[in-house]
Amino acid sequence: MSTQLFDLTGKVALISGASRGIGEEIAKLLGEQGAHVIVSSRKIDDCSAVAEAICNAGGSAEAFACHVGNMDQIAELFSHIQKVHGRLDIAVNNAATNPYFGHVLDTDLGAFNKTVEVNIRGYFFMSIEAGKIMRDNGGGAIVNTASISALQPGPMQGIYSITKAAVANMTKVFAKECAPLGIRCNALLPGLTKTKFAGALFDNDDIYKAAVQAIPMGRHAEPSEMAGTVLYLVSDASSYTNGECIVVDGGMTL
Repeated sequence: MSTQLFDLTGKVALISGASRGIGEEIAKLLGEQGAHVIVSSRKIDDCSAVAEAICNAGGSAEAFACHVGNMDQIAELFSHIQKVHGRLDIAVNNAATNPYFGHVLDTDLGAFNKTVEVNIRGYFFMSIEAGKIMRDNGGGAIVNTASISALQPGPMQGIYSITKAAVANMTKVFAKECAPLGIRCNALLPGLTKTKFAGALFDNDDIYKAAVQAIPMGRHAEPSEMAGTVLYLVSDASSYTNGECIVVDGGMTL
């Protein structure tokens, strides 16, 4: 059910990495607020399950499989959006990968390439294609899910932290150049959040305890706690918020 403040009725929203975790919660919340949600991730069955849940709750959604590390699949996704909807108001780049957990000196080329292809190249060209459609329709909002590791590298997460730092700065580049086109660009920097993606951190007691001790509230976050911030960033209420990196576990805004 939409609220007057965050009514997204009539808007088309694309969420990548939306089959579970933070992306799923964002997709469901935007659907509750009236947006038509394009649920995207690598596996169509997982996307369909989330889209079906949104529709069963009274919202509007569809599923479209897309691996953001694959340029051809990105092209297919945006061709579909243009042909079927002719517009895109919201794009949330949430898909990410972190195939290697270990000392930076042991990072191999395969892990490096995969992480860069998804977390940097994928976000970059997803933003470009989304921005082109938004430019032609008078504006929109792009949100990139980065990480607290963009500011303080996570232990055993070297290349992942590097790519997330790139995402934060990439967001500022797009924000600066796209603002005159009516396109707002912001980044969300979640801290320790209970997701399958972050499983390695929760399985390592020493790393988990150290991470929690560094968080002012002394606890990890749940995926649903990230969704409200994204809703604000893509709503008309945040029309003055552009090019910022919102840190949700440290109580600070950059």
